[in-house]
Amino acid sequence: MLLLEVVAAMMAVSAGVPALLFALNLRRYRLPQFGAESKTPVAVLIPARDEEKNIGAALESVLASREVELEVFVLDDDSADRTVNIVLDAAARDSRVKLLQSSRLPAGWTGKQYACWQLAQATDAPVMLFMDADVRVQPWAIARSVAALKAKKVKLLSGFPRPMATNALGKMLLALRQYLLLSFLPFGLMQKTTKPAYAAGSGQFMLVDREAYLASGGHEAIRETRQDGVMLPRLFREHGFRTDIVDLTTLAEAQMFRARSIGLAKSVAEGIGIEEHIVTFSTVLLLGQVLPAFVACWWLFKSMSMLAAGGTIEDPTGLAMVSLLLLIALVASYAPRLVAARRFKQSMVSAILHPLEMVLMLGVQWVAFARTAMGRPVTWRAREYPGQV
Repeated sequence: MLLLEVVAAMMAVSAGVPALLFALNLRRYRLPQFGAESKTPVAVLIPARDEEKNIGAALESVLASREVELEVFVLDDDSADRTVNIVLDAAARDSRVKLLQSSRLPAGWTGKQYACWQLAQATDAPVMLFMDADVRVQPWAIARSVAALKAKKVKLLSGFPRPMATNALGKMLLALRQYLLLSFLPFGLMQKTTKPAYAAGSGQFMLVDREAYLASGGHEAIRETRQDGVMLPRLFREHGFRTDIVDLTTLAEAQMFRARSIGLAKSVAEGIGIEEHIVTFSTVLLLGQVLPAFVACWWLFKSMSMLAAGGTIEDPTGLAMVSLLLLIALVASYAPRLVAARRFKQSMVSAILHPLEMVLMLGVQWVAFARTAMGRPVTWRAREYPGQV
């Protein structure tokens, strides 16, 4: 019984601490609010490689933005589909749209980082928004984000669009992004300090102050990574600039048609850099998010079977303690996930299957980690990179 009490206590702590942090963070993770009307010019920078399914809708949503002065630069990264034609058609209808052609990818760069670096050189706008081609913004999204950038007095503001994956695996795993972010990132320290350890963000939507971007080295300084969502905010913080994140659930969505396992590993992990602490995260998540449901079911079945058989309880105090700890662990593991599902407009079925989606998420992360450890190359957007997530 003592061993079971210890295990139950470990599960209660592993579930309870993230649940408490989730509750505290939920008050800080807000939609960007309306601010004073701002005429600060904004350059929307969109890297595009074979994005014929996305780029037209992305441009349409950006051009419909209100209360913001903007121009849109799309950099075609050697697309083999109709991406260029779609952008040219948009540019013919609206002079704010400009098409750029990428130069050849230099050695040591990943495609997206090089594309973003080229885009940043094409504008002198004081505020730049790096946005993925699969993102659709609501008319007030950019203006409200710019207002938040100024009101919070930060140099980088990132947000997580609502993911609209088209396959079951993507829907389950991408629903975990905000949950993991709120459960493991201390927002208070992230917002009050510039410590790189508290860096967080999404490469899908990254609003930056141009001067701070150039002073920190921008995408050139993180040229080898695919994790720009974490690495760019970390770079800003290393140079003394504050960063923050906001909730874009109702202001933007991402049509993630190509949500496959390696891409999912990147998307789920990029908010807080799970892959860098995979052993610790795996241990805490298994103890606090996976085991409570299974152990509680086993304990309930065992207890009911013993009572039905007329057995006697040799240690009622120990039984009560284990039962209480398992209940705490179960509630602490499920309650935040159910709250997150409602707050971020996610499937309740996915939330109910929380232990299963955690197992799947960890499996995907470990596969990606193993590929990196073995030096196996990663193919992304028809390009092969050395072993990395």
